Amino acid sequence: MGNRTLTFRNGHQVTLVDRGTDERGPYLRLRHVLPETGLQAGPHWHPVLEEGWSVRTGQLRFRIDGAEVIVRQGDSTHAPAGVVHQFWNETPDTTFDHEIRPPLRHWEMFELWHALDAAGKTTKGSSVPRDPLALALLWDYQDGYLAGIPARLQRAVLGGLARVARRAGYERRWLPDTTAPHSAHGN
Repeated sequence: MGNRTLTFRNGHQVTLVDRGTDERGPYLRLRHVLPETGLQAGPHWHPVLEEGWSVRTGQLRFRIDGAEVIVRQGDSTHAPAGVVHQFWNETPDTTFDHEIRPPLRHWEMFELWHALDAAGKTTKGSSVPRDPLALALLWDYQDGYLAGIPARLQRAVLGGLARVARRAGYERRWLPDTTAPHSAHGN
């Protein structure tokens, strides 16, 4: 598989390294390069997928199920399905490998996010979509839930906005290769 790299305006690079199936099931392997320090993912959880991270250079700090974990070069950590996690990179030019099992639509989420960012539809520093419909669609693609907000409420509000975004053609506009609509959250 040829590597594909997405570069965001803040310099964050995400490279698709591999996707496939092994004895543990389907997986997606990514490599991230983070040129600047700061929060990378706020508190969230995934009902189905689990994530693992291995630092190549630099240092990441995680909060996984309430526990702080520092991951340095050569170290790894993971968050099982259903566990609240968030992370920060603490050194500039941090590089890490990221494995997602099962991948669901995680790579497509990064493609959507990158398309929005490249079009200037996100905030420059954190690359958060400014359009509520685009934000809701990105939420749907990420296959997870924000911590501290009931999942049912997120499905109702963000899921409803994601459906409106699909009807308004956001997937076709930002991801022209998208086929049939799909919702990770059962919408």
